[in-house]
Amino acid sequence: MLNQTLIYRSDHYLPIMALFVFSFSLFSPTISMDIKPFSGYRYNIQKVKTLDAVIAPPYDVIDDALQAELYARHPNNVVRLILNKISPADDAENNRYTRTVRTLAEWKEEKILIQDEKPAIYVYHQIFETEGQKYIRKGFMCACRAVPFGYGMVYPHEMTMNAPKLDRLMLTSSCKMNFSQIFGLYPDESNRIQQGLEDAVTTGKFPSFEASDHLGVVHRMWVVDDSETVSAVVKAMAPKPIFIADGHHRYETACNYRMQVDDMGLLTSDHPANYVLMVCIAMEDPGLIVLPTHRLFPGLPELSSEELKTKLNGYFTTENVGNRIDAARQVWQRIENEKRQDAIGLYTAKDGKWLLTTITQSGRDKMNEAAAEHHPEWRELGVSLLHCLILETLLENKNYPKPTYVHQVDEFITELKQGNYPLAALVMPATIGHIKSLSILGDRMPAKSTYFYPKLIAGFVFNPLE
Repeated sequence: MLNQTLIYRSDHYLPIMALFVFSFSLFSPTISMDIKPFSGYRYNIQKVKTLDAVIAPPYDVIDDALQAELYARHPNNVVRLILNKISPADDAENNRYTRTVRTLAEWKEEKILIQDEKPAIYVYHQIFETEGQKYIRKGFMCACRAVPFGYGMVYPHEMTMNAPKLDRLMLTSSCKMNFSQIFGLYPDESNRIQQGLEDAVTTGKFPSFEASDHLGVVHRMWVVDDSETVSAVVKAMAPKPIFIADGHHRYETACNYRMQVDDMGLLTSDHPANYVLMVCIAMEDPGLIVLPTHRLFPGLPELSSEELKTKLNGYFTTENVGNRIDAARQVWQRIENEKRQDAIGLYTAKDGKWLLTTITQSGRDKMNEAAAEHHPEWRELGVSLLHCLILETLLENKNYPKPTYVHQVDEFITELKQGNYPLAALVMPATIGHIKSLSILGDRMPAKSTYFYPKLIAGFVFNPLE
């Protein structure tokens, strides 16, 4: 069991990794997907009046400014559960986790949070715009059996880090509740599963809720507790694999929590800790949008475009495509039009110029050598070429500082004008196809290879683990 007297600040996580050595003996390989309905906790509209004021994005995209804004927005905003503030005075008895436990208990006691009587599947829509086009992304929330990667039909595509998993494990262990959903993708070319749920919610029989977030995305949810409809979804999902789009840390945390409960001798076959809150969205859903994650690199040695060309010579062909920061828009348009993973826009602050790359056969040979442990499809990703071949191999920057990540070109331009970045890169995102193939192969992509917009909202429904 976690020692709560030792962990109470985010900077205390890593020294105590040795506390967590779990056995995987309770897991056996599974050949079917196990999802089920659950009786979720939801905000009581009679108490909070509007869901707009109490929802929040996932914890990992909330910076200090947004955290403060969410705190001020409503005394019951979910940020107090998913990312309670840290105080300099925190100690073993009073810290972000103990405060969250007290807050959760108070909200239950005061009926701010109420539990649905019947197990349900929660249909979930997100209505949003990007680049002037409107989309509706459709899925459903359920409880999904949590088994370690490699033991079942849930597949990861990105690497994880220890500190966030320890933080989420402390929160889960303290509160015994999933506050945020894992974002899972499953194949369904006919859209049969989601269409069955859409047919159900259009009958008007099920309660529905709506909220708009701080980015203007509209979120809608229906509580579908009809046993026939739910059973059909559970049965149809049984042969489907799930590929995690977002929430790798939280999924691995769910597996660790399940093992923790087992270590305490409390795990039974029907214990809620066997499952984790999951949003399931078909890979073919027309509202499934993958945005790029562009990189701005601080702390690198300054290079002019000519010096950079010399470093890349023979491995990439390069084209001069602009001589000002604002040319990023035209450079990105070229990259999008070419739809090539090796089309990477590189900006050198030393002379304020842009280069557009295309890999050569010598470059491919060099990448095969530098990333021999990875699958050939991994070596073709734009983010892999940028980090592994360009930065680490050709520029010889093995331990470069963490880059700044942005998704919109306008954000990129603003950040580049305000920051101190010797090098910046516009790069294509990995595709749904990459996620599927590399996940099955067990080859995880570099961090921030994908960005599924919009993020799933926290605050619509919570999954109890006791």
